[in-house]
Formats: sequence, C-alpha cells, structure tokens
Amino acid sequence: VQLQASGGGLVQAGGSLRLSCAATGRTFNIYYMGWFRQAPGKEREFVAAINRSAGNTYYTDSVKGRFTISRDNAKNMVYRQMNSLRPEDTAVYYCAAKSWANGYYMATAYEYWGQGTLVTVSS
Repeated sequence: VQLQASGGGLVQAGGSLRLSCAATGRTFNIYYMGWFRQAPGKEREFVAAINRSAGNTYYTDSVKGRFTISRDNAKNMVYRQMNSLRPEDTAVYYCAAKSWANGYYMATAYEYWGQGTLVTVSS
C-alpha cells in the first residue's frame, strides 16, 4: 500500500485547510486510516482516525470540534477538514493505514505511511 498526502500549506490562524490522502496498491485490507502530526522538536502524535466503514471516527482532544476526518472507499481516499486552525497546529501531517482493528491511536500500530505534508499556521 502506498499513501500520498496533499493539501498542506500556509494559513492564518482561524483559517481552514483540507488535507487529502490517496491510497494505492493492496488497499482492500486496510481497516483504519489515520492522521498523525509531528511538530518541530516533538514526537509524532495521533490526530484522527476512521475505520473501514467510516462509521467510527476518533480524534485527539485538542482537535475535537475543529477537525473532521472522512473516507471515500470507492476512491481509496481519506480527507481531513481542518477549521479554526491555531498556531499550535503547525506540524508535518502524515496519513497512515493499518489492517488491524485495534490501536488506532498508536503510531507503531500503523503499517503504511505517507510522506507527510507541512501545515503552517501563522498567528
């Protein structure tokens, strides 16, 4: 499975961005799609995840109510709409995929990773 993330950029605080992640290859066994981020000098952290049926979504507390993750299985795409962005949201964002239905919040549980896309939020 190969993942390609896009949609990052520079935005002012309070603004919005939409990130996309395209999955190719053996995508039929993907269960969770997730987004993680890594700010300079910090560890990679969980942001959001969505299961195969798109019936369950999960978010870290700091983005609840501001970020929305969605999935289009027919197109093998996952999206994340980010609203009310804050300077502390500045990070490289990675999309990831896993085939097991557990540990959706654990970076080590994800088997496949995209290359990352930079989001910079200016104050």
